[in-house]
Amino acid sequence: MGKLLYHETSIATNANREDGMYTYSCASCHHADAGFQSGIRQGIGEGGMGFGAHGEGRIKNPMYAEADLDLQPIRSPSILNVAYQEVMLWNGQFGGSGMNLGTEAQWTVGTPKEVNILGFEGVEIQAIAGLDVHRLKIETSDIINSSYKDLFDSAFPNVVESERYTKLNAGLAIAAYERTLLPNQSPFQKWLRGDENAMGQQEIEGAKLFFDKGKCFTCHSGPGLNGMDFHALGMKDLEGPEVLTVIDVATQKGRGGFTGNAEDDYKFKTPQLYNLKDVQFFGHGGSLQTIKDVVEYKNNAIAENNNVPQNKISNLFEPLGLTESEIDQLTVFLEVSLYDDNLQRYVPTSLPSGNCFPNADTTSSADLGCN
Repeated sequence: MGKLLYHETSIATNANREDGMYTYSCASCHHADAGFQSGIRQGIGEGGMGFGAHGEGRIKNPMYAEADLDLQPIRSPSILNVAYQEVMLWNGQFGGSGMNLGTEAQWTVGTPKEVNILGFEGVEIQAIAGLDVHRLKIETSDIINSSYKDLFDSAFPNVVESERYTKLNAGLAIAAYERTLLPNQSPFQKWLRGDENAMGQQEIEGAKLFFDKGKCFTCHSGPGLNGMDFHALGMKDLEGPEVLTVIDVATQKGRGGFTGNAEDDYKFKTPQLYNLKDVQFFGHGGSLQTIKDVVEYKNNAIAENNNVPQNKISNLFEPLGLTESEIDQLTVFLEVSLYDDNLQRYVPTSLPSGNCFPNADTTSSADLGCN
């Protein structure tokens, strides 16, 4: 049920404009064709149009005023490997347990952060809060009278009917699906399971660099190579004429913008590293265009964002001394060894509504070849 709801455009019934109804889904900004990230630098839910081949063709609908758009003020993070993440978003604001205990004063009533009071981990909190944030609605007669009713009945048989068809349960189902999104068919994963032929020699050399000289493992660790720490690396925020919204100060301050603690300013959560090859924007502001750009950025350790004070930069951000050949080897490991080429196994073949997905606007439908 979570897989279907995640891609379902028929629940897009809380749109700001009538022509936006039924045209977007959770997957509009986190879809398999872009490694469960957005195929564009600034994700667009409602108010976007088009898809292209891999999500790169989504643009602003010219009929929409900026105030009516559902725009991401920061690059949409991947949903891959969220099973290994305690809190969610670049600033970690979603999650009512673990490292977010002690931040209760920031769970502001009337904002999405209030959902943390439910006490779930970040994946569940984000899925529940995200339904409202992204103008998706569950508590409608359309859902209760559709084939989703049977899915809710099967998934939540012990919940009384008056409380069964709700945003809470829909969010829990979506989160349960998101927890299954594991790129475990990548060459590195196969190699770890004993397939010695899964990785070529360049990839193996790159892996050695990752876990030694490159020091990547100091931040990117665990099954998802993500880690749960926050670091200030001085990367730029979303900026430039193509950015369609003003980036507020809280977003610019990352973790500090959520916690209110100046010690957390400009720190952002360590992202997972699988299936990066499908996107062209890296860093929380999408300021780097290739995986090699990221490797070189960390190798040189020169902050690009002049608005981040030097005394805020992580002491782990220091020159690595990698040679050009080593940079290439490390890049090959990241691009090839960590790439699962079968993420379509996590995508439904169709939806109960029969709608196009991940978007169902006219332009997207043409791009996707569906009715």
